[in-house]
Amino acid sequence: MKTSTERMIARKDGSIGWMQFNNPARHNAVSLDMWKAVAEIMDEFRRDDQIRVVVVSGAGGKAFVSGADISEFGEKRSSPETVLEYSRISGLANAAIIDFPKPTIAMIEGYCVGGGLSVALCCDLRLAAENASFAVPAARLGLGYAYDGIKRLVDIVGPSFAKEIFYTARQFDAAEAQTMGLVNRVVPTASIESYVRDYAARIGGNAPLTINAVKLCVNEAVLDPDSRDLAAAQAAVDACFASADYVEGRTAFMEKRKPAFRGR
Repeated sequence: MKTSTERMIARKDGSIGWMQFNNPARHNAVSLDMWKAVAEIMDEFRRDDQIRVVVVSGAGGKAFVSGADISEFGEKRSSPETVLEYSRISGLANAAIIDFPKPTIAMIEGYCVGGGLSVALCCDLRLAAENASFAVPAARLGLGYAYDGIKRLVDIVGPSFAKEIFYTARQFDAAEAQTMGLVNRVVPTASIESYVRDYAARIGGNAPLTINAVKLCVNEAVLDPDSRDLAAAQAAVDACFASADYVEGRTAFMEKRKPAFRGR
């Protein structure tokens, strides 16, 4: 699958879409062109009915994403106007992952720092290798973090751990991250890719309408009550019961066979 920059790789493997940050020489630090490509890739995966789950990863095995490419800041993040434009583009990238209607998995190896942690938090699940480490060094750089990004962290780890991550700006290892609830699973580094592939395939084999309805309902549940679209959530649930997949699931259960879901 062609992308607008070689520093982002996208490929399709059956029902799984893979999006990889490909800047290993800089520990996959994200440049502005990479942020732009994220939205392009996720839009392509959104429109492909064959893709049922997307895995986000970093190239090289030493980093998921080590943060934004600070070498660009002098040119592209040095004035109020350029800061605003940079935030707009990176925000669109994060939104493309957050608003993606299908399941997303962050496969985390090595450094997951700053903007990298932000990307991981945008995913539904975070599966980490034992060599993974996590940090938000904003307090050492004088950066400000917007409310939306902090709220995503609070929703996942709670207010006390969120404050600890930001206040200390230190690195947390994979075991600490799992204790905080920051990651769902920690896997031996040598087997992380095969584990994630099997996990994604398992999700991809389940009923997509059910999974997408659950994702929508969970996302609505963490919004402020006045912002929730309960009608959309109910419509997604109703669509499950009205689907051919519901018939297939019941029939397969009675016939003691694996269901073949088609997403309709």
